[in-house]
Amino acid sequence: MVKFSSKSLALVLLSSYNLSANGFAYAPNFITKTIQETTGKEPVGLLEIPPKEGEEVKEEESEPIEISNVPITTRFPPEPNGYLHLGHAKAVSFNFAVARMFAPDGRCHMRLDDTNPSKENQEYIDSILEDVRWIQKNTEPFSIAEPALDKKEDEGPWFGKVHKTSDSFQLIYDCAKALIENGDAYVDSLSAEEMKEYRGTLTEPGKDSPYRTRTVEENLDLFEKMKNGECAEGEHIVRAKIDMASPNVNMRDPALFRIKHESHPCTGDEWCIYPMYDFSHPIQDSVEGITHSLCTLEFEDHRPFYDWTLDKLLPTGLIQARPRQIEFSRLNLKYTVLSKRKLIQLVEEKVVSGWDDPRMPTLSGMRRRGCPPEALRLFCERVGISKADSFIDVGDLENCIRETMDDTSMRAFAILKPLKVTITNWQGSSLEEFEVPRHPKKEEMGDRTVPFGKHLYIEREDFFDLEGPEGEANGGRKPKGFKRLLPNDKVRLKYAYVIHCDEVIRDENGEPIELKCTLLPETRAGVTPEGMKRVKGIIQWVEANTAIKCKINQYDRLFKTEEPGKATGNFLDDVNPDSLEVLDDCLIEPSVAMDTLGMLAKIRNNEKEDSNDKIYHSELAYQFERMGYFALDPETTSGKPVFNRVVTLRDTWAVPEQKKAENTNQRNRGNKQSTNNNGAVLEDVRRVAVKAGTILEAGPHPDAETLIVCKVDTGDDEPRTVVAGVGGKIPAEDLVNKKIACVTNLKPAKMRGIESTAMLLAASDGGEGADEKVELLNIPESVPNGELLSFDGKESIEPDEMMKSKGALKAFDRFKACLRVTSDGEAAFVQDGSEFKMNSSGGTIKVDSLKDVVIQ
Repeated sequence: MVKFSSKSLALVLLSSYNLSANGFAYAPNFITKTIQETTGKEPVGLLEIPPKEGEEVKEEESEPIEISNVPITTRFPPEPNGYLHLGHAKAVSFNFAVARMFAPDGRCHMRLDDTNPSKENQEYIDSILEDVRWIQKNTEPFSIAEPALDKKEDEGPWFGKVHKTSDSFQLIYDCAKALIENGDAYVDSLSAEEMKEYRGTLTEPGKDSPYRTRTVEENLDLFEKMKNGECAEGEHIVRAKIDMASPNVNMRDPALFRIKHESHPCTGDEWCIYPMYDFSHPIQDSVEGITHSLCTLEFEDHRPFYDWTLDKLLPTGLIQARPRQIEFSRLNLKYTVLSKRKLIQLVEEKVVSGWDDPRMPTLSGMRRRGCPPEALRLFCERVGISKADSFIDVGDLENCIRETMDDTSMRAFAILKPLKVTITNWQGSSLEEFEVPRHPKKEEMGDRTVPFGKHLYIEREDFFDLEGPEGEANGGRKPKGFKRLLPNDKVRLKYAYVIHCDEVIRDENGEPIELKCTLLPETRAGVTPEGMKRVKGIIQWVEANTAIKCKINQYDRLFKTEEPGKATGNFLDDVNPDSLEVLDDCLIEPSVAMDTLGMLAKIRNNEKEDSNDKIYHSELAYQFERMGYFALDPETTSGKPVFNRVVTLRDTWAVPEQKKAENTNQRNRGNKQSTNNNGAVLEDVRRVAVKAGTILEAGPHPDAETLIVCKVDTGDDEPRTVVAGVGGKIPAEDLVNKKIACVTNLKPAKMRGIESTAMLLAASDGGEGADEKVELLNIPESVPNGELLSFDGKESIEPDEMMKSKGALKAFDRFKACLRVTSDGEAAFVQDGSEFKMNSSGGTIKVDSLKDVVIQ
């Protein structure tokens, strides 16, 4: 059987399988291959990914198991002794996904492995069930008929009721008793220290306990006394009788039952002995009819005991089914800690406000922050499944959040650090209302009303005070690339008018507190009058009298280094001091306040109905234009909304400035481009300047029907002329005001007599002549003209100023040959079987309908 490399376990995006509610599908991996080959059942929705040329092909050992008439059944079995975190998200997502892959009768159980009353309580049980319901929200239900449920709390995305190991305590006790009767277990009376001494080490075998030779009768009598509460904690323990000299320490007479005089959250005081997890796990899997027990790699060394337990118990008739344990790598994230001990320390030492602090990697923290469950599932699917340990950049998770929220989040204006603007030529106190879309590409989301009047607020950072302290600190120059408002200059207020800054009112420290501006009435709603130079800067705003005050929590990564604690040994030394900025006097447009009141009412009504499909405050989320993605926080009141920043519009942690400079200097020194092991060029993608732009004008070429001549604003001083071969494919009138992607550092070329100074990028289905279908790349409206587009996993550096030389043109040809639209309609740089998606500050770049086609 083919075993795929971790890279070839990339996400496969499918259109042939109906996963509309689930999003994406997993690529084939060693687990799906094992299940397929040992059961004869075909997975649904997976595509074959061949190994790369030269890649070693290994056979995964697998033995057929007789379950051809049994539905493939997986389970998610957390111990209720803590809160679920991102590592559990991978296990939840994959267990549910595998069950759905083996449709139509696949199923996934929800189980609580509650065998240790010392650390378990109802709080953890409730939080775990809530988290699993949330992360699987809006997914397809299992297609087979589910059994009727007796209790409301058993309802969820899983199949059937919530299973608990404690439901089987009597059976597990009977199993241990049967092992004693068969001479395969005994009651040991060594102390904990003595057991450790007898256990041996990784290099030295253990030695038999002196109590190992007790008779069956003696063991049964002691076991009964243990059960009846006649023995103290630690006085006795039941152990399997296997081999104290085994090289696998897990097989050196592992413990089966121990004494604990503690109440259990579910069974109360019924029991004072409790089974060990490793013993109860295979029994409970068998009882539930689990066919495949999918675990993380730390359980690989425990598998021999799992199989030993089944081998010994199946002949007794106490259990009937034989599940199979398969291990996969756990999720490790950079800039994050997932250790339960460290998470507890963060809470107990009040580094964070609690388990649901939005900076925590707990699922409750991610939910409160505003991360959509679809984004977590997408991330887990993109990480894939393998046996190889991987260390994933948390930026990959953030990109999945951006991608999901770009598609689902309404747009709105929010001013985080307000600066007052007075329109001096506005007559009276009346307001004007603008009807603007809630989402630039989702008409079904409708419109919102944005008031406009004499007094406004803009973002403080959208005004650079050339004549004040910040101007003096910058040598009287505006910052490089700054295209917003300056003294005695213009800027466009999005959807409204162009204004001119005439006067700056300052406080006693020289800081601007108000701008006196003149409005240009002829520029209403994006119009640029004939003869007037187009204003490049576009900023958000709110009307002063109708804006609503709100609190915004600006969350960032909790840790400032990739591996917290690596340098000093104390992970708390690497806590990011800037992980939270609280802004109490932010302003939002009135439509957001109305939406907030509606959401609060919806939540109240939902609580009255005792709905199992809980509604969360964070389900009300926005892209606050040019600021990031934000979600409503539970601290919100009807008088003051509170929003949490979920993620910024772009990855601000991607490449440190020093590294960018080093990359630039290396290229300037004439160093050759780096290559991977196959000799493929890696740096071409970084040399080409692909920028966002807006088509201002478009018309037919006077001498060629197949060409259209456009004027495009790419953020330069003057618009560029672009001659594009889309004549007859896209009507010229449909191009006007269209956001596009174009290459801006190619040598200008004459196209039938007209010089083209940039190249427009478009997707093509490869047809000929009139049969060819062409679609432009869709750039989000929030992306400013001139923004350099990037690719996931490809560090951004300053591209070539102009690609004139033959070598540079060959680099561009190689780059262009790798541009494709993926099977999910996203633009990407595809190389060596890996996809690097094209990104912008507004999210990933997509096309309308074409898939699996080239970009030209």
